[in-house]
Formats: sequence, structure tokens, C-alpha cells
Amino acid sequence: MSNAQNNRVSVTLTAAQVQAVKTALQTILQQLPFLVGLTVEERQSLPKINIANKSFVEDSLAAMNNNATLLPAYLNVVEVQKDFTLYRQLDELVLLANQLTERLRDTQILAGSEAYSNALIGYRLFEAAAKAGLPGADTVYEGLRERFEGQGGRLPTTPTPEAGGEGI
Repeated sequence: MSNAQNNRVSVTLTAAQVQAVKTALQTILQQLPFLVGLTVEERQSLPKINIANKSFVEDSLAAMNNNATLLPAYLNVVEVQKDFTLYRQLDELVLLANQLTERLRDTQILAGSEAYSNALIGYRLFEAAAKAGLPGADTVYEGLRERFEGQGGRLPTTPTPEAGGEGI
């Protein structure tokens, strides 16, 4: 967890950087115009390839290619091969995209945690200043305190270095 002394991420993106990343992502999507969206039900019900099924598909394709005369005309082995080739190609891209997504999410979580933790520290400091009677502090404190109204008097604890930043 973040505290005032431990800021693990300290950066912002320029508008140009955000636009460049958005453009790059749009370029990726344009290169893959065949991508589909599935419903929740489809994702749950469609049979999926796992390690064992992948070997089975490879073995089945070899058997189909070597024994095409035993198969009916409606089973298009070329299409099965195309599907499996695309699966393998996308498998590599999915791994890279998942790594990127994980790092984006982790960095977003950390930046948000640091912002929220330090906002709580500021809130507690305004609270202390208001209790000490510093001019103007009570107005600031009451304005921030509204965020926690209706939570049964339960305010989050401020992270402390000795507590390892726990308590949020």
C-alpha cells in the first residue's frame, strides 16, 4: 500500500501519448477485422481447447489429412486446419495482450491506491487541523467528510508505514 513516503508510481501520460496508444490499439483491431464477440452463454457452452484437446486436434488433423477418402465431403479439412492455425496464432497474441492488460491493470490499481491512500492521509490531517481549531480547516474537513456519511460511522483507517499500509 502507498503512504506519503512510498510512491511507487509517479508519472502521467501526455495527451499525445494517450492518443498514440489509442491509435496503436485501433491499428491492432484493424489488422484483426474478423474478431468476434461471444455471449456469456456461448463462452460457457462452447467446447474449448486445453493442452490435452490441443494434442487431440493435432492428431485428428493428421488423421484427416492422411485419410481424406474416409471422410464425408461435408467435413472440410481445409477449414478445420485454418481454424486450428488461427487458434495457434491467436494463442500467441492473447498471451502478449494478457501480459499488457495485466500490467495496465496493476499500474492502474497501484496509482489509484496511492491516490486514495494519500487522500485519506490528507483527510485525517484536515480532521486533526479542524479539531485543533485551525481557521478554515473545519470547512474543508466537513466537505470531505460528506463522502463517508451513511456508512454507519465507519471511516477507513489511514495507512501507516508501521502497519505496512494496511487498513484501507
